[in-house]
Amino acid sequence: MQTTINQYYAMYQQELKNYLTKKLSCADTAADLTHETFVRLINCGSALELKSPRAYLYSIASNLLNDYFRAQKRRPAFAETEEIDAVADDSPSHERRLSAENEAQHLMIAIEALPPRCKEVFILHKFHHLSHEEVSQKLGIAKNTVMVHMMNGLAHCRRALNK
Repeated sequence: MQTTINQYYAMYQQELKNYLTKKLSCADTAADLTHETFVRLINCGSALELKSPRAYLYSIASNLLNDYFRAQKRRPAFAETEEIDAVADDSPSHERRLSAENEAQHLMIAIEALPPRCKEVFILHKFHHLSHEEVSQKLGIAKNTVMVHMMNGLAHCRRALNK
C-alpha cells in the first residue's frame, strides 16, 4: 500500500497543488491542503482498491477546499498582516512608563524645592496654563518678574532632572 501512495504522490502532488493554488491564490495554504489530501488518503486505507485515484484525490482536495472556505466565512475579519505591521504601537513599554513616572516624581520634588514665589509662578504658568501677562495680573507683579521666575524655575528643574 505504501508504494501505491508514494506513486500517487509522485504522480498527482504537483497537479493537486497547482489546482488548489489556483482556487486559493495562496501557495502556502494550497501546499497545506495538498499535504492533508494525502494524509486523508493514507488514513482511508483503501488506496490499493482505487479504480480512479486521480478522481478520488481531487474529491478529497475539493472537500478540504470547501471546508477551508467555510471556516474562513466563520472567522471574524482581521486586518492583513501587512496592515497590522504598518500600524505603529504607540503605547509606551513598561520600562518607558516606569522611567516617565520616575522622571515625573523627580520633577515634582524639584518644583517643591523652588522658592515660594517662583514655585507659585511656575505652577500657574505650567500647570494652570496662564500666560505671563495673566500670572502678572493675578499675583500683582511685573511681567518681567514673571519671566525671571520662570527662567529660574525651568533652570532649577532642568538641573534636578539631569542629576
